[in-house]
Amino acid sequence: MPKKSIQRDLSPEQNAKILEVLEARFESHMNRHQNIEWSTIRIKLANCLNKLKILYDMEQTGGEPDVVGIDQETGEFLFVDCSPESPLGRRSLCYDRQGLESRKENSPKGNAMDTAAAMGIELLTEERY
Repeated sequence: MPKKSIQRDLSPEQNAKILEVLEARFESHMNRHQNIEWSTIRIKLANCLNKLKILYDMEQTGGEPDVVGIDQETGEFLFVDCSPESPLGRRSLCYDRQGLESRKENSPKGNAMDTAAAMGIELLTEERY
């Protein structure tokens, strides 16, 4: 997949907009994150702009990131893409580079492993799913 130039920082307007979108999704799906307060998440994200940028990038590809819990080891909030189907910006992908390279005809535009790594995220394992 050709690499496009990646914006490293969000503008204050983009930061505000993604926080607004995440809050609305959080409030609409309280069953995903019982006993977690949005105000706590907002404070953590405001102090960790690189994670906010990752969530922004997920949103830009058609994803719907939302909090689904807290990592018991690190205390970090766990965000998962909760879109009902593969986001438009992440379709037509093989799982990994080996799968991509083995496709001679009708080759997908990339692979999920590299796309996730470029965004700074990890794919869910079956166990975590």
